[in-house]
Amino acid sequence: MIRFYLLIIVSLISLLAFLKAPEYHLWLLAIGVTEFPLIFFGISLLLTLTGFWAHKYQMAGTILGVVTMLIFLSPIVRAYWVSKTLKADMAKAFESADGIGRPKLSAAAPFSFWNLFKGSDTIGYRSITYVKYKDTALKLDFYPAQDQGADFLVPKPCVIVVHGGSWAGGDSKQLPELNSYLALKGYNVAAINYRMAPKWQPPAPVEDIQSAIAYLKSHADELHIDIKNFVLLGRSAGAQIATLAAYTINEPSLKGVIDFYGPEDMVWGYSIPSNPLIMDSRKVMEDYIGGTFSKVPQKYFACSPLEFVSKQSPPTLIIHGSNDVLVSPEHSRRLNLKLQQNGIKHYWLKLPWATHGFDYNLNGPGGQLSTFAVATFLKTVCPPTPKGGGVKY
Repeated sequence: MIRFYLLIIVSLISLLAFLKAPEYHLWLLAIGVTEFPLIFFGISLLLTLTGFWAHKYQMAGTILGVVTMLIFLSPIVRAYWVSKTLKADMAKAFESADGIGRPKLSAAAPFSFWNLFKGSDTIGYRSITYVKYKDTALKLDFYPAQDQGADFLVPKPCVIVVHGGSWAGGDSKQLPELNSYLALKGYNVAAINYRMAPKWQPPAPVEDIQSAIAYLKSHADELHIDIKNFVLLGRSAGAQIATLAAYTINEPSLKGVIDFYGPEDMVWGYSIPSNPLIMDSRKVMEDYIGGTFSKVPQKYFACSPLEFVSKQSPPTLIIHGSNDVLVSPEHSRRLNLKLQQNGIKHYWLKLPWATHGFDYNLNGPGGQLSTFAVATFLKTVCPPTPKGGGVKY
């Protein structure tokens, strides 16, 4: 009897692989269900196998257990199907206007079942103060490109990472595994801290990105940075900051921007608030922007990145899970449409099973696909300097 009840509970949990989480703690659980599926598969397998000794509901429990295991495995199957066309789709999205200049992509597969068992490599970083204001100072974590051989002094492109946290929390230490991964691929990575709400409001975070670029350029000798090749990468609230900066600061060295599940239309986002059991999104936006939409409507437009997309905007990579309960995928759909209308090279990676923060596990189903997409995008817009090339400092 206990086994049957436990299987019912586990089967209900498995539904988070398909349905949106209705509550904050269930959202956190949904990240585990979809990005660590083998753990939950193992739990349901053990419960199902105990049916050999069960006396009541043996057959019903066994059937329920098998169905539950299949549901837990579904993100893996769905990731495999997305991966089948991902490489070709990205090559087409970023090909040259004449149709013959498709980027050369890695031979590695976007998704591998065996990578689900892998850990993530990490490297050390330097914490550097990059700007001092009258009332605060900001630091960034610098991960140097990890090239081996004679070209280690050749300047490398730099990815500036902007963390999430509802504009009021989080820091540069958030989800560091991708920073190490990119550094091991030959990119410098600068994960920045920025001025946060409610003490500071826009345009403060965008100004901080400009300050970070200025600092990295002025210290390019020391840090071996290619000052002509920067890319912004932001998650959630950080993606709103990154894309707003990318589309407004007119920085010639900025070659692209990567948007992980960011709120791109603040006006629409305020009109359709998220589930209050997960987040009071209107209160979060009011603290960040400085008032309700009725009081400061112009600020909501000024903080909507898609309002500033133009034919001069940099290439953009959008990554969003369809089951995101904090930031609606509608934001990405709207940005995707605006980029299409302006003829900007871009790609929208849709992950049907994934929720907000799915990239917590770099080797999960969504983590693998998004990491491949990021690496492909970077290789396309600012490839690492070939060995023996470039100017050595």
